[in-house]
Amino acid sequence: MNTLTQVKESTAAATPQRDEPALWPPVDVIEDTSGITLYADLPGVPKDKLNLRVEGDQLSLEGEISLTIPQGMQSQHAEVRLQRYRRAFTLSKELDADKVNAEFAQGLLRVRIPKAEHAQPRKIAVQVN
Repeated sequence: MNTLTQVKESTAAATPQRDEPALWPPVDVIEDTSGITLYADLPGVPKDKLNLRVEGDQLSLEGEISLTIPQGMQSQHAEVRLQRYRRAFTLSKELDADKVNAEFAQGLLRVRIPKAEHAQPRKIAVQVN
């Protein structure tokens, strides 16, 4: 069963920046027996411009790219013109949204969301009569 599903941007909480166009960062989601780990590529985003939040069953991430062009110079070619990343996901009831933890280093965001205790595999003792 997939415990994380991507949702449309319109279902995420509204913020003033929500109307601005944004890039979808590439994301890998790995599920194991104890939870999921989400890896998002956010090159050019400094830690202070990264916003990761959980509201209800919604996990959203936003990051603003800090591109500085030296004074007196201008860009001759730019393949990426948008300066914001945005992605939103719906968390299943099997995940414990209260225990989300995240690490961010060198443009890679790692988010770990453990499964709730009721969704964890458990061993059932079998009695013999």
